Amino acid sequence: MSQNMMSVSSLNTKIKSLLEATFMHILVEGEVASATYHTSGHLYFSIKDKESSVKCVMWRSAVSRMKFRIEKGMHIVVEGSVSVYTPRGEYQFQTVRIEPYGKGALALAYEQLKEKLKAKGYFDAHRKKAIPKYINKIALVTAKDSAALHDMLKIIEKRWALLEVTIVDTLVQGEQASSQIVRGLQYADSLGVDVIVVGRGGGSAEDLWCFNEEEVADALFALNTPVVSAVGHEVDVVISDFVADLRAPTPSAAIEMILPDSQEILYTLGEYMERLKHTIQQKLYQTLQELKHTEEMLLRSSPLRQLRDSQVEFKRLEEEFGRVMEHKIERYSSYLPQLQKSFTQNIHFVLQQKEQYLEYVDKKIKMSDPKTEYQKGWAQISRNSKVINLDMLQINEKFSLEDASVKIEAVCLERRDITR
Repeated sequence: MSQNMMSVSSLNTKIKSLLEATFMHILVEGEVASATYHTSGHLYFSIKDKESSVKCVMWRSAVSRMKFRIEKGMHIVVEGSVSVYTPRGEYQFQTVRIEPYGKGALALAYEQLKEKLKAKGYFDAHRKKAIPKYINKIALVTAKDSAALHDMLKIIEKRWALLEVTIVDTLVQGEQASSQIVRGLQYADSLGVDVIVVGRGGGSAEDLWCFNEEEVADALFALNTPVVSAVGHEVDVVISDFVADLRAPTPSAAIEMILPDSQEILYTLGEYMERLKHTIQQKLYQTLQELKHTEEMLLRSSPLRQLRDSQVEFKRLEEEFGRVMEHKIERYSSYLPQLQKSFTQNIHFVLQQKEQYLEYVDKKIKMSDPKTEYQKGWAQISRNSKVINLDMLQINEKFSLEDASVKIEAVCLERRDITR
């Protein structure tokens, strides 16, 4: 019996050697029962099925390479080895890699980050900045030797050669790419350009993954300059496409979308010039007609014009009057001797009547002459320069007697009424 007896430590050591040698680099599938991301960076979790569970650990170095976070209830596949902690006789699954069950890790990480950024408002349409209609300066954030840059520059030269272009060289693939893209975007934002284009040509999901990183999304959201995301081919959709102000299916398409076509603008300008020329000609014609009309009105209403018109009218009336007078003289010339005889007879008759009336008036005047009346013994009696009758005089009252040639001052010495 003593030959089969062993210590606890020995048992645990044998179990450790057996388990760790037997279960190396295996895959285990199960549902996450719990998960704790420690401040140290390590991940402690457990997985289970309907009948049992197992504790798992993932060290910080492996956790940093994960593209997604595990959560309780998630169905996953873990890769690693069984390890035994000898002092307590406990074992756990030491994990080096975790994959979502039934889908890739990148796909899950993409969906998780997309939901997170959507909840933060990174995709909201109201915060999108408008791309300027006419662009003078542009910054291209991409690899300086890439085919994508070559294609963009070629289209710029073709469509809008006057554009001022700044190339911000950056990695667009690999572990360091996302941090370089962030610095490139921040530098481009400080240049005062009208728009920023960030992107690269096509590639695998792993190649394009730097545009799915959260730090790139944060940098895009914080930009003051409008930004266009132009990553991969048309079928490729990355997180930067949702955060940017405009998504272009390819780098070449981005330039075509934001830059006007110089030939089209020249054609449009030509049409505008023709319309403007036609409008100006019409306006000039209308103005000329209005000017002529105004000139005619001024001429009709001018004093000189009116004077000339009056002179012409006066001349016409004068000539008309002359013709009328000649006609009347010619017409009445035959009546002149008769009219002259009749006029002479009327004059003699009128003169004879006037002579007779004159003789009548002369006789009447002579008959009314005071001198003629006073010769009969009558004189005018006045008192204090007023004509009175004799019966108005009193005894001893002074009065005047006056005829046509003599005036006598007298005194009434006696008064006798001869009618009694």
